[in-house]
Amino acid sequence: MAFQEFLTDGFEDGYQWQQIAAVSIQQWTCGYCGKAVASKDGYFASCSGRNLPGGYIRICPNCLGPTFFGPRGQLQPRAAPGKSVTGLPPDLGALYDEARRSAAAGAPTAAVLVCRKILMHIGVQEKAEENRTFLFYVEYLSEHGFVPPNGKSWVDYVRKRGNEANHEIVIMKDADSMALITFVEMLLRFIYEFPNLVPPVGTAVTP
Repeated sequence: MAFQEFLTDGFEDGYQWQQIAAVSIQQWTCGYCGKAVASKDGYFASCSGRNLPGGYIRICPNCLGPTFFGPRGQLQPRAAPGKSVTGLPPDLGALYDEARRSAAAGAPTAAVLVCRKILMHIGVQEKAEENRTFLFYVEYLSEHGFVPPNGKSWVDYVRKRGNEANHEIVIMKDADSMALITFVEMLLRFIYEFPNLVPPVGTAVTP
């Protein structure tokens, strides 16, 4: 989502940051537009009279969104993990985007719970019985060929972390949300995106 979408309705087009200065150049993935960018334009913050590292606000050259770079390397807003997937039903697309945004916002437990819901939703979409447990749907997807043959370790990981996030007092970590989003992205591509890339029967294929 480009930074312009956060502007108020009364803000005129062609806006510019005022008193922007040259700062040290930095490469990053913009948390607004998702582009890999580099910029030397922004703002520098220092601690007057104290020997402390400063922070930066750099401006994305693509969407003009401001990104904060903290003195210890922290970055906000972070880019959403994973990649967009085409061909998704609207509800699944919305859930997948929500999981990615939650992880980017530093809410890994929320992201894991949304991934859990996505996997249950996929199971029902693929003819599994409704109103069953999360474990039932994970096993269903594995047993019906939606997980690669060497993906059992993934299934075990997803089963364990998804169940912990929902039923136990366990705080998920960034690594947990990143792993589940990667797994969910793979399933969504395999089930929804890749079949749509195959030309219809009878269509001439250009070599």
